[in-house]
Amino acid sequence: MEFKHIPILLEECLQGLKIKENGIYLDGTLGGAGHGYEIASRLGKGGILIGLDQDEEALEAAEHRLSGLKDKDIRLMHSNFADFENALFLTGITGLDGILLDLGISSYQIDNPERGFTYMKDAPLDMRMDQSRGKTAEFIVNTYSPAELARIFKQYGEEDFAREIARKIVSARNETPIKTSYQLNEIIDLAIPKKIRAGRKGHPAKQVYQALRIESNDELKVVEETLPKMAEYLNAGGRLCVITFHSLEDRIVKNIFRTLENPCTCPRDFPVCACGKQPLGKVITRKPIVPSKDEQEQNERSHSAKLRIFEKKG
Repeated sequence: MEFKHIPILLEECLQGLKIKENGIYLDGTLGGAGHGYEIASRLGKGGILIGLDQDEEALEAAEHRLSGLKDKDIRLMHSNFADFENALFLTGITGLDGILLDLGISSYQIDNPERGFTYMKDAPLDMRMDQSRGKTAEFIVNTYSPAELARIFKQYGEEDFAREIARKIVSARNETPIKTSYQLNEIIDLAIPKKIRAGRKGHPAKQVYQALRIESNDELKVVEETLPKMAEYLNAGGRLCVITFHSLEDRIVKNIFRTLENPCTCPRDFPVCACGKQPLGKVITRKPIVPSKDEQEQNERSHSAKLRIFEKKG
């Protein structure tokens, strides 16, 4: 299957990064190099693009796509963006002029049944971005306690019937292990009242699959721990651009950017700051940038995308 991923909010990201010909840029979620190709194309002498992805199939596709830019300094590595500091150390880079993170999953990952992300085809329950490590969705649904399952379905999927679905899963797996998406879909259908299922937008299993994917890849923790470190690595005037696809991620990014802009922990009634924490920079996007109507019509997977931008002070 061909690796396809239409870059979302492409022009907005390129403008947001304020690309300099001799700048050093990190695409921490390279994917098929949709964004990365355009960033690298704008670089000249002294410019560097570092591309990271934890999906080896994505890296292969990116390497093929970027192979035509022979005059560009492009450095690709198999790595989760959480390990970006090690990647920079290995490439001898100490500062960045821009960082881009696209926290969505690619069309290839969704459409390829073997990856186990989709509820639309019968496939093994995997959902790992990096198939060389981590917990599969199959492991989660067959080993987590009812309370643990209910927690992740509620917390990560915002699923109203989290407890009911967890109980049904445990009951079903006592009879036979849950190994495929269609097995799981059937269980979810039984747990959600028919009237509720009929009134929902999208597939009834969508929120549970989102929760399992987040848990399998530890996605929210990675974002929470990594963004503040990334901001520290920005050069003066450098920008951090992050695209999110659901409210949990967007809330985390928004709050981290706000804290970087205003880190003071003193009580509000203090006349003078006593904690000594200084702003690292400023939030460029008071409200997130969203795809235009034209983009949403051309790419239905862009509908929920939001771009937020932070700039390190000069």
